[in-house]
Amino acid sequence: MKSLKKVIVVLVVGLLLPTASLAASKSSQRKTSPPRAHARALSSAERKQAQLRLAEMGYGSGSTSLIAFQKFEGRKVTGALSRGEFDAIMAATAPAPKDSGYRHVEVDLDRQILVLVGDDGNIQKILPVSTGSNRQYKEKRMSGLAYTPRGRFRIYAKIAGWRKSPLGLLYYPSYFSDGLAIHGNPSVPDTPQSHGCIRVPMSAAVAISRQLPVGTILLIYDQQSFVSGKAWAEEDRQKAENRQP
Repeated sequence: MKSLKKVIVVLVVGLLLPTASLAASKSSQRKTSPPRAHARALSSAERKQAQLRLAEMGYGSGSTSLIAFQKFEGRKVTGALSRGEFDAIMAATAPAPKDSGYRHVEVDLDRQILVLVGDDGNIQKILPVSTGSNRQYKEKRMSGLAYTPRGRFRIYAKIAGWRKSPLGLLYYPSYFSDGLAIHGNPSVPDTPQSHGCIRVPMSAAVAISRQLPVGTILLIYDQQSFVSGKAWAEEDRQKAENRQP
């Protein structure tokens, strides 16, 4: 029996020694690895170059342009122009709208962005937005589901300036469905947080309102749902031609 115990001990020690040696080797490698070099800070010329490139691609200028880029590209939303973000901007290509060939506005619920498309079918502006949180709410004697509907809509009414709604103030709202609107708000989180409206930054609210006249086609979609507005655009074109003398 004693001999059997000695054999077992020898086997266990033999199995443990290679593991201990491997761990020691890895520890030694970690200690001797050279420290990482810090990324070179961006120069003022590079920062200007990045802003110009963002504007060229349709993200505009100012503090929201980088956020819109990060949202569209599926990057971590930081709003900070690091060396990594600079490289990504310079390597990126200009985004394309989901639907093309006519003037309209799109809201991508997955990316949380608004895309303004011009008459030529190209993107004119991309803005970060915050849409319905998809949570139940109960406040100010009202309750419901904070939901932004998917589908094809038209802007049917507009108000210049502030509008007091049952759930809060709306800045330059452009209405598209049952009191829901695209409007400016001081708070535009990176995630869906509204009661169902489409919040845009205050700095862009007036300009966007002016570019969304009554009748503008609005497409709201996610990965599971998309409806083209080309049929409506064709109807609008034919009506315009029939009105001409």
